[in-house]
This record gives sequence, C-alpha cells and structure tokens, in this order.
Amino acid sequence: MNVKFHLPGLTRNFSFNLIFAHMMKNCPYYFRDGVDIASFYGTFPPAAWNGGRSVTGRCDESYVKQVLKTFNDLGIPVRFTFTNPCITEELLHDEFCNRILELAYNDLNEIIVNSSLLEDYIRDKYPKYKLTSSTCKRLDTIDGPINELKKDYNIVVLDYDLNNKFDLLEKIPLEDRERCEILCNTLCNAECKMRKEHYRLIGEYSIAYNEYVKSGRTEPFDINDYYEINEENAIKCSCRERNAYEIRKLSTHVSPDDIWEKYVPMGFRQFKLEGRTAGRIFLTENYLYYMAKPECRDEARLMLLFNLERNGIIRVDK
Repeated sequence: MNVKFHLPGLTRNFSFNLIFAHMMKNCPYYFRDGVDIASFYGTFPPAAWNGGRSVTGRCDESYVKQVLKTFNDLGIPVRFTFTNPCITEELLHDEFCNRILELAYNDLNEIIVNSSLLEDYIRDKYPKYKLTSSTCKRLDTIDGPINELKKDYNIVVLDYDLNNKFDLLEKIPLEDRERCEILCNTLCNAECKMRKEHYRLIGEYSIAYNEYVKSGRTEPFDINDYYEINEENAIKCSCRERNAYEIRKLSTHVSPDDIWEKYVPMGFRQFKLEGRTAGRIFLTENYLYYMAKPECRDEARLMLLFNLERNGIIRVDK
C-alpha cells in the first residue's frame, strides 16, 4: 500500500526538496510505511501558463535541464502547474513554456491543467504528458470530480471544500478513488467566495510578469504597468499569512491521522501539500507532520535541519 504525496517547489525550494528526497531514501526508518514522493510540482518562471500562485524570478534553460534531470534520475516526476485560467490563442505559442515542455517530454513528467484551451493544445502537441485536472477549476460539489473522473485525466485534484465530507466522498466510485488527489493543508478559508477570482488575478499577474521579463526592462516589476490594480480587483487575503499550526484549525484540514485512518481505508492514495512560495521552516513542519512517523518527527526534524544548514540552504547564526 503506497501513500503518494505531491510536494511543492521546482525553483525556490529545489535544493530543499532534493535534500528531503535523499533523506527519505537514506533514512526510511523515520517515515511512515509506504510513503512515496509522487511528484514535485511547480513552474519555472517567467512561465505565462503558470497559475495558482504568483512565482517570480528567471530560469534559464540550463537550470531547467538541471532540475528535470535531478528529479527524474531519482524516479520522481516533475509536474507543471500550468493552471492559468487566462490563456489565449496567442499564449499557446509562448516560446518559453513550449520549450519547457520540449525539455521535459518523456513518460514520467506531468502537467496540471485548468484552461480547456491549453489542455487541448497540450493533448494535441504533447500527447505523452499525463494530465491532472486542477483544483483551480473550483468544482466544489461532488458531481464535479465524479464527472472529471470520467474524462481522460491521470489524476483529479478535489476542491478542498470536499475535504472531510465523507458522506459525499463515499459517492465517488471506489475504482476511481486512487485517481483522486486530496489537498491536505490549504491556507484558504472554507467556501471562499473569492477563490476563483483570485486565481484569475494571479493568472493575469503571471502573464504580465512574463511580458515584463521579455521586455528586458531593468526597473523593479510593477503589476500596474501591465494590469491596473485597484480596490475592486486587488487580492486582499490574510489567509496567506497563516502558519503551519494555524491551518490545522480549519475545517478543511486533513491530518495525518485522517489520511491513514479514514482516507486510505476508503481507497484514496494521492495527497497534495501546499507550499510553493512558503519558507523552509513551513515546509519542514508540514513534510514531517505528514510523512514522518510521529515518534520519529523530532529526530527527523533535527536531521533535516542539520543537512539543510550543512548545505547552506538555511543558516543558523552562532
């Protein structure tokens, strides 16, 4: 019985994730039986197709190749968050995004999709990619994922509003539950009315940032140069400031005990952890909270922090 976790970060948290992956391989006694890293997900900025989180920076081709090779050599898929809902016909031909898919095109790597326009383009031009239906679609009734599972998706990420509603989750056919992915540690409030609109604004931001990088401008990026931000469309959300302990109080939070005592016996195997833009301490707490044996968490945390410091990924001043 494997329990698969999809973990965040291809750029900012690349080195962190690499050390964590090696720790899981070399110190399996710290971790729950059957735990696997199913993918590392994220994007290489300035990808205009990116969605869900605003990710800045600039990745050249050599860095993209390094990340792909490093994770793929470990047998771990890279899964791209190409979930921007604002895709146009013109953006389908974005040179940087298409180059990423060319470099990663094999039987291992995957793509998370939201826009039907982009999905159709990928299916036509890059048919070997396994596609995941994104939680950004905001399919918050049980009929949503049930219908998605009838389509040709490798995985369907459930909307977090369905978390812990076991009477509804029981309606998903048993044979389809292994293809369902549960988002465990969402920062957002349950039944957020602004979530889909915020995804749209983040999509606009990704497109604008891509244009800024391609322009060659050197002054700091200002979204207002490309997309007017005002009182009506600004993303005002304090949820993003929640820490690893505060989110455990939310009704949508899925705990490790929930996973092993409720979800896994029901047939669910795929679980996603948020944190693409999170700091290393947040990631440390969440990764070990979910994947380490409870009695080993303290020792595993010490070992992970030691290796992060030794490799210069975190610094502890003496």
